[in-house]
Order: sequence, then C-alpha cells, then structure tokens
Amino acid sequence: MSGRLTTHVLDTAHGRPAAGMRLQLWRREAGAPALLVAVAETNADGRPDAPLLSGASMTRGTYELVFFVGSYYARVSPGSKAFLDEVPVRFTMDAPEEHYHVPLLVAPGGYSTYRGS
Repeated sequence: MSGRLTTHVLDTAHGRPAAGMRLQLWRREAGAPALLVAVAETNADGRPDAPLLSGASMTRGTYELVFFVGSYYARVSPGSKAFLDEVPVRFTMDAPEEHYHVPLLVAPGGYSTYRGS
C-alpha cells in the first residue's frame, strides 16, 4: 500500500464533525517560498473526500496544514466570538510510504492535534 496524508476535524464545542471547514496544505523548504500543494473542504464526516496526498505525490519534507477555524465558527455559530482564526499545523514526513493522519480537535478557543493512525 502506498503512503497517504489524511485529516479529520472534530468540532468539540458542538460535539460533531466539523463539516465545511476549508483547509490548505503547504510544502515548506528552507530558503524557498511555501508551495501550495492541496486545497480541500471537509465533508459531513469532517474529512476531505480524498487524501490530501497519496502515492507519488508523497515526498519527504516539511508541510503545513492550515485549518480555517475562524470562518468555520463564524458560519456555524453566527455572532460568537472565536479566539482562533487560522490554525497551522507544521509537521515533517520522513517516510512517504506510510500513512500520515493529522486530526484536529477544535473549539472556538483552543485545539489539539496529534499524529493519528
């Protein structure tokens, strides 16, 4: 099985998947501008419909996954005062043949992430 990069966003404030959250994946290299490699939106299950990277597009390096939390909460909780705007998660992939899963547990005032399975 070839490697892939996936994500899953859970809205812990409302106790449900964060459907309709926009996200971007950037590749970062020292001394070079960041390169946008994927744009997606989460579905009703809080996941993009396809892996952000897979197969030959999986390469070693440093990546940044940016979750647009502020605009998500502005849509699902109009009038609320969200503390977070964009949540960047920077990580390194050193084994492109593996599955990298980056879940985000998020609320208007905080978040948690980890390397999932």
